Amino acid sequence: MPDPKPEIDFGGATPILCVSNLQHSLDYYTRVLGFRVQFQVDGFASVGRGRASIMLCKRDQGKPGTWLWVGVSDADALHEELKGRGAVIRHAPTNYPWGSRELHVTDPDGHVLRFGSDVIPGEPVGDWLDRNGVRWELQPDGSWRANR
Repeated sequence: MPDPKPEIDFGGATPILCVSNLQHSLDYYTRVLGFRVQFQVDGFASVGRGRASIMLCKRDQGKPGTWLWVGVSDADALHEELKGRGAVIRHAPTNYPWGSRELHVTDPDGHVLRFGSDVIPGEPVGDWLDRNGVRWELQPDGSWRANR
């Protein structure tokens, strides 16, 4: 009998976001969001905070308006920190039924960073803001309905 194949181990994902102005984006990610520059070459850079890394590309990688989820220890504390630094808060920390409490922040190119931590027990599930800015509310049957 052949040996079973070893399970493939995956590492962390590092998204690549397309940016229109690399220096402007680096300023926002470092000064406002608290990331640090990990490396930078012509038209390309990587920023990191804790174990999270995001690549920023001036060229042809990625598309404007990408959404990404980043795990954090405390979305509420991050919300307070980022408000004080002038971050563009798209949605304040909110509990969601998938077990995440998320803070949504927008960068200069319209990318949405969803910073998620554990839900706060006893706090209700909040509304969802879609890519067009429409608010959706969770219904008792588990479906979502646009609140227009």
